[in-house]
Amino acid sequence: MKAYRIHVQGIVQAVGFRPFIYRIAHEHNLRGYVKNLGDAGVEIVVEGQEEDIEAFIQDIYRKKPPLARVDRLEKKEIPPQGFPEFYIEKSSKGGSGGDSIIPPDIAICEDCLRELFDPTNKRYMYPFIVCTNCGPRFTIIEDLPYDRENTTMREFPMCDFCESEYKDPLNRRYHAEPVCCPVCGPSYRLYTSDGKEITGDPLRKAAELIDKGYIVAIKGIGGIHLACDATNEEVVAELRKRTFRPQKPFAIMADSLETVKSFAYVSKEEEEELTSYRRPIITLRKKEPFPLPENLAPRLHTIGVMLPYAGTHYILFHWSKSKVYVMTSANYPGMPMVKNNEKAFEELKDIADYLLLHNRKILNRADDSVIRFVDGKRAVIRRSRGFVPLPIEIPFEYRGLAVGAELMNAFGIAKNGKVYPSQYIGNTGKVEVLEFMRRAIEHFKRILRVKELDLIIADLHPAYNTTKLAMELANEMDVELLQVQHHYAHIASVLAERKIESAVGIALDGVGYGTDGNVWGGEVLYLSYEDVERLTHIDYYPLPGGDLASYYPLRALMGILSKVYSIEELEGVIRKCCPKAVESLKYGEVEFSVILNQLAKGINLSHASSTGRVLDSLAVLLNIAYRRHYEGEPAMKLESFAMKGKNDLKFEIPVEDGLIMAEELFVQVLEVLDRASPADIAYSAHLALARAFADTAIEKAREFGVKDVAISGGVSYNELIVKTIRKAVEGSGLRFHATTEVPRGDNGINVGQAFLGGLYLEGYLSREDLML
Repeated sequence: MKAYRIHVQGIVQAVGFRPFIYRIAHEHNLRGYVKNLGDAGVEIVVEGQEEDIEAFIQDIYRKKPPLARVDRLEKKEIPPQGFPEFYIEKSSKGGSGGDSIIPPDIAICEDCLRELFDPTNKRYMYPFIVCTNCGPRFTIIEDLPYDRENTTMREFPMCDFCESEYKDPLNRRYHAEPVCCPVCGPSYRLYTSDGKEITGDPLRKAAELIDKGYIVAIKGIGGIHLACDATNEEVVAELRKRTFRPQKPFAIMADSLETVKSFAYVSKEEEEELTSYRRPIITLRKKEPFPLPENLAPRLHTIGVMLPYAGTHYILFHWSKSKVYVMTSANYPGMPMVKNNEKAFEELKDIADYLLLHNRKILNRADDSVIRFVDGKRAVIRRSRGFVPLPIEIPFEYRGLAVGAELMNAFGIAKNGKVYPSQYIGNTGKVEVLEFMRRAIEHFKRILRVKELDLIIADLHPAYNTTKLAMELANEMDVELLQVQHHYAHIASVLAERKIESAVGIALDGVGYGTDGNVWGGEVLYLSYEDVERLTHIDYYPLPGGDLASYYPLRALMGILSKVYSIEELEGVIRKCCPKAVESLKYGEVEFSVILNQLAKGINLSHASSTGRVLDSLAVLLNIAYRRHYEGEPAMKLESFAMKGKNDLKFEIPVEDGLIMAEELFVQVLEVLDRASPADIAYSAHLALARAFADTAIEKAREFGVKDVAISGGVSYNELIVKTIRKAVEGSGLRFHATTEVPRGDNGINVGQAFLGGLYLEGYLSREDLML
């Protein structure tokens, strides 16, 4: 007889791992026990014949539960202790700094969905139905080990029926911590906006109200959504008015994949993602003619769609005539999604006509994740519900906090060769969001058992609230602070995910504070374990009014054109080509005159190499968009317009003295503006920008002797630009890389920051390398 102690780390809690071990131990005639070790994973002690133990270990890998992941398995021979049987031991409450990973929130499984609509089942039409294979995890957990008393479910003592399933190792609800039923679990109530409860079946009545054209706030797994009938153009317009979102696309939820395919094109890869346990929002290409109201996603060729992921959603659609709901986060622009009942009545009374609320606390807010497929590959835009808190591996062993960017923020905790990105935090320029971030950092440190830090990493921008927070935390904790340049972190995130040690990087976005104090955003960089260099960029152009140019892109257009036209010529071009842009300025003609004066005298100007502002400027010149109501709006509408183009007009952007002369693109556009199709012009401008960056990156890769080219930044969600660059890079014999797990925009900056922090602590790169 042999005996072994086996230590397993990975996703081994809250996924049915212990009952799985129990079953296969019995199958192989083994004795001993299995127990959770809190954050340190799972411990298994087995006694039996050597060949049975080896077969048992093989089955751990081959037959593990679908949501489980074994990252590390270590075994050590020990003396036999004479166990009479194999059993499941109570969890250990200790923490040893290990790597046990809490799974994310998981969409309802097929077994639970079948039971949900089975009239003979005890949980028939019960919206909180769950088992070991599905349901909330991250959003309800307060601490490790993942036991009921450490979740918000501790407020709902199990009835005898639920407890019998919970304690049965052969039941699929064995130690499913959120397990409950109508007798003992959470419940919904339906209220008017002024707090009066409505009697009757709350979900059925909520569905009827949505069908009648009302806006209903619905509390779900990670927060509260605002829902209405997505087929009703008038109610969609009313929702826009109440939420102050005149243009921002609304996410919609469809009752089935079949319904989605009636209004959008769905590739095989998109279908797999839509129906995965993550159930993210996927931006799909609209069918033409688009059968739903255009005001769901005004002037865009895509629509953000998700499928139901909780019993609540399936029940609502069961009672509803509508097959498609708007399902957007319940918050005012820039503010955190509402998650508490008390706050819901306070903050949503002027938005929602009715509120459908349950009485289970949401401990950790988690917005819906958003994904787009770009050039056939997954590109994560917002990494939150369904992903968090799964880690990204990095080759550095240290404990650190990467606070991320200012907008689209998520921070990351580095520990034991992994980065654990947080849920979506948002715009940290808002005090309420920054406070949410502080609380979330403390929560992550607690569940990851990180008490002390080796390093805090922040952006180089001195005015970012995240940078200021990092400075405060560094002082409070007496931890070293490292600031790294924004675009270095973008490219570093690709090196981290793709596990490459050097690359020429193309970093394309709207704004990033440069090491020279200017606004970067159109960069070709070299990054390796031993060096980081800025190689090429869009030649600087003036931005009158600085950050105002991101909201009123006419300012950026005028700045770019001022490089090639006199002030008088510039005024004539604007008045001839895009006079409505002048009207769009807050102060109209007066403001237009001020901008011309600023450019003439060189006062109140920033200087930028931003690709985002170049695309915004083209949107103005082609009369596609004049204002930015949401992040990336003009460039996104330009891309949608360009997708209608067919003919490449062969615009060429020269590279002179190592600088990409983007203003020359505008000269060429103006030359054909009167005779070429505007869609062809937009299409051709995208290709020209892409070719300029691709050709430069290929040249520099050869110069530096590297085989890898990486792209990152907000513009790397653009289909036309990414596809053109990828084809050119691969056509030259180089390897092209973009992330598929880490967000390409600012939501993924934290991973790059953590990677650069590791390079710094290991002595590969100096502080000066990352700031100069």
